[in-house]
Amino acid sequence: MISVIMFGCSQQSNRANGQSSSAITKEVGGPCEGCEAIFESPVPFEKLSWETALPDFNEPGPKMVISGVIYKADGKTPAKDVVLYVYHTDQTGHYSLKGNETGWGKRHGYIRGWVKTNALGQYKFYTLKPVAYPGKNPPPAHIHPVIKEPTKNEYWIDEYLFDDDPLLTTEIRNKGRQLGGSGIIKLKKENGILVGERNIILGLNIPDYPNAK
Repeated sequence: MISVIMFGCSQQSNRANGQSSSAITKEVGGPCEGCEAIFESPVPFEKLSWETALPDFNEPGPKMVISGVIYKADGKTPAKDVVLYVYHTDQTGHYSLKGNETGWGKRHGYIRGWVKTNALGQYKFYTLKPVAYPGKNPPPAHIHPVIKEPTKNEYWIDEYLFDDDPLLTTEIRNKGRQLGGSGIIKLKKENGILVGERNIILGLNIPDYPNAK
């Protein structure tokens, strides 16, 4: 159930944060339920930073920072002004709530955040390493990502997964769709914090994406 963890999106959304439908040249990515949550950023897109700390970062648990570069479809040119929305489970494996959530926050929980790539295509977010869902045979721990380019609708890429996760079996590794490139990251500890890197190529294996390799 890994890339199928993606809740599909029956309706692509171009509203909010100043994004007009006229700016969308072509809808890409296929069904993507919940992707419109990217527009629930408490900070307008034009004011988003390239780095952020998710609300759980100062809570008990393994601290983690993930960074990378988002490239255009050629895989070489940094892509600026790309919004990345991420959310994940808490330290019990649940999408926990604070009680004041609205919109998709009621499903995605309070542990979520937004960044926008800088002129070098860079992004970074601080959080706690998520925990897998409770119960028998859960999928590996993961972080859900949604991408929003300036002239395209919002769409899923492969979840962030962790290379050392015992739940990340060979079968699951081989089932990854490589949307935007591999989401499997290797973590190393630096100064008590888990550090991981994931670079993303826009359009890579994304359905209906124009001129993508």
